[in-house]
Amino acid sequence: MKKYIATKDFYKKVMLIAFPIMIQNGISNFVSLLDNIMIGRVGTEQMSGVSIVNQLIFVFILCMFGVVSGAGILGAQYYGQKNNKGVRDVLRIKLVMVLGALIIATVVFLTMDKTLISLYLHEGSETGNLADTLRYGQEYLRVMLIGMFPMAVEMSYSSTLRECGETSVPMKASIVAVLVNLVLNYILIFGKLGMPALGVVGAAIATVVSRYIQMIYVVAWAHKNIAKVPYIEGVYRQFSISWNLFAKVFILTLPLMLNETLWSAGVAAVNTCYSYRGLSVVAAINIQSTIYNIFNIMYIAMGDALAIVVGQELGAGNIEKAKDTATKIIVMAVAFASLGGLFMFGISYIFPLVYNTTDEVRHIAGLVIRITACCMPIHGFLHATYFAIRSGGKTVITFLFDSVYLWVIAFPFAYFLAHYTGLSIGPMFLSCQLIDLLKVAVGYFIFRSGIWARNITEQA
Repeated sequence: MKKYIATKDFYKKVMLIAFPIMIQNGISNFVSLLDNIMIGRVGTEQMSGVSIVNQLIFVFILCMFGVVSGAGILGAQYYGQKNNKGVRDVLRIKLVMVLGALIIATVVFLTMDKTLISLYLHEGSETGNLADTLRYGQEYLRVMLIGMFPMAVEMSYSSTLRECGETSVPMKASIVAVLVNLVLNYILIFGKLGMPALGVVGAAIATVVSRYIQMIYVVAWAHKNIAKVPYIEGVYRQFSISWNLFAKVFILTLPLMLNETLWSAGVAAVNTCYSYRGLSVVAAINIQSTIYNIFNIMYIAMGDALAIVVGQELGAGNIEKAKDTATKIIVMAVAFASLGGLFMFGISYIFPLVYNTTDEVRHIAGLVIRITACCMPIHGFLHATYFAIRSGGKTVITFLFDSVYLWVIAFPFAYFLAHYTGLSIGPMFLSCQLIDLLKVAVGYFIFRSGIWARNITEQA
């Protein structure tokens, strides 16, 4: 048991990193929940259109996450060596790469919006109008594109601050942004304080404004507090990057960027399989994902903490300590995931009732929420294991472990169930969740092998 149970000082160290991330994600996801409920109060078509677009944007967000987190593996290890120049150069590379991804994503969304949204629109239930759902989705997407630039810049800065132990500033920026988003949503969606009722467009405007505020907060703080974050000094002065370092980061990042992009696209593809059971299922999955994001914040934060703490230990050359630390944090992640699942199951009968939708949607939503709750320990283990493998720079292995598994096993399985069986959404959703037990076994053996634990700064 000593292998899995840590000291109070260890838990304190981990929670000092994880707790601000939990608070940030918790507040952000709670406000997203309230936003989702506001849109859900307007109507099923509006809720479904926004949900579909958010799934598409989620692919871009995770692409950027792959860029900043892949580069952040090296950044965290540089910080462990107290190498400010290395951290600064990695931040520059993050900015160049995320802005490149932004240009590509904008072109795709502007030229293929109707095609992408229509992938989720299928007859199969008595709920909802497909044409209205498409229209609302397109309106929402056009405004949301304006907020992608500040999101890319803020992500680059915030990830660097977290990797270097400064987690409170991104948390505070997120709190300010989500509160602004919440207030503007209420005003613009429903037309309060003399403003017109803009519905889904109002929700998008509120999100865009909040993202600019969040970016300004983080960037301004970083450049005004050089003494606390010396690696920020001169980041735009003589903006030059060593080609050798860029190549190293690119090689390190590419598998992660592809992984996050393909994984999120795979999740979206699996959701299109669910959508073949009708628009009611699209609405129900939206309700399920909203409440899921509230109860997964604890194990999500454990993954972030693991990447930071273990990455710093690896950078300092403490390989065995890094392995031991990763083991203990994985146990913490599973425990937190189980706790979240318990609470999530408890409210599954009540939460769908707050939406202005049909009894069919509410019934399906409650069912998939309960299934997700029971599978939370699986999610917690997989999330923490992924970050452990990634912390040593084994990005090719994480690529195979995550997105290749999803596209080769999980998606074909969901596609088969959707097109070649008569399973209703309940048994279909449960089967798609339990197939991840195969991934649990693979992750366990990769982690136990220890091949992921290495110092990658030695040749940088």
